[in-house]
Amino acid sequence: MAEINKDNINTIVLAYSGGLDTSVILRWLQDTYDAEVITFTADLGQGEEVEPARAKAQAMGVKHIYIEDLREEFARDFVFPMFRANAIYEGEYLLGTSIARPLIAKRLVEIAKQHNADAISHGATGKGNDQVRFELGATALAPDVKTIAPWRIWDLTSRETLMNYAKAHDIPIDFAKSGKKSPYSMDANLLHISYEGGVLEDPYTEAEESMWRWTVSPEQAPDEPEYVELTYKNGDVVAVNGKPLAPHEVLLTLNELGGKHGIGRLDIVENRYVGMKSRGCYETPAGTIMLKAHRAIESITLDREAAHLKDELMPRYAEIIYNGYWWSPERKMLQALIDESQKDVEGTVRVKLYKGNVIVVGRKSDKSLFDANIATFEDDAGSYNQQDAEGFIRLNGLRLAIAAKKGRDFS
Repeated sequence: MAEINKDNINTIVLAYSGGLDTSVILRWLQDTYDAEVITFTADLGQGEEVEPARAKAQAMGVKHIYIEDLREEFARDFVFPMFRANAIYEGEYLLGTSIARPLIAKRLVEIAKQHNADAISHGATGKGNDQVRFELGATALAPDVKTIAPWRIWDLTSRETLMNYAKAHDIPIDFAKSGKKSPYSMDANLLHISYEGGVLEDPYTEAEESMWRWTVSPEQAPDEPEYVELTYKNGDVVAVNGKPLAPHEVLLTLNELGGKHGIGRLDIVENRYVGMKSRGCYETPAGTIMLKAHRAIESITLDREAAHLKDELMPRYAEIIYNGYWWSPERKMLQALIDESQKDVEGTVRVKLYKGNVIVVGRKSDKSLFDANIATFEDDAGSYNQQDAEGFIRLNGLRLAIAAKKGRDFS
């Protein structure tokens, strides 16, 4: 066990789910620091009841219990701004876990300030990215509030030791008596659900079909495609099939539609910020649809160089979020640029959902830069002088011609 500094720790705000890990952490914090522990449980649309956490916390003597529905704030202020950037990490991951952490960190430090707490605490392990995300967020928002990360301190190193601790300290755990073990470490919110551990630790082993919770397998998806229309305003989806929806309702609706058609499954090995490679599986139905549709509406409303600049900046933006720097000056700067680019990104995109695929079949906008009179292969009635291309090509090829005449070999 690492040495623990208990000085000036009187009140701690804990990110609390009510599960085995955070329930053990709650009691361990109480005993180790002889401090008051305040619990905070966020409903980010994980699909599970969060209210039972209240009874568990009360049974353990917690006086201040926060259980909050943050689904709308999560979708509006975190997920939607990220999707304006078309952000994907390492070409595939839609950042479902990463984007939830800055909101949790924000509320942890807000509650800590409200109660003049000395520290916050979380249940992230010392091997993962989440410890970095929580703590970088807390540092940016409240640098004087300490962070306690039990997994980096205590000597409880396995599920068995956690279970024994819970039993010895009469900690109410629903499954403590049954001894059942979930084969995966999972995280869920409105945007996605993730799976790690178990058989997935062998990157050559295919994920079990029974693992997936939100999506049917593409093989079992309906044999008939389904068409969906997404309406955009300032780069955000504001309606689905003509029905106006709040941001969190957009995610709920598209998750249901996408899940039904086997859309959004992903199996990747990613590079964690802490240095190791990790295999994970993800289900992101709504995000998969939104990414495809957003690029489609941008294709007709964004200027070429603006679109290309966004694509150049996107990997950096995605890395910033993945590594936990949402609350950083560089993310804020990039967000301002991205949001500026979205002022004319509006209109409707029509997609076809079919057996795991999102196929764009139409896009239209009153602010479209697509001009059929110029692009046509038919008679353009003088809209475009094809002879202009000769000078264009000659000037752009000038440097190549000069180099070739000087004996440069490009073959």
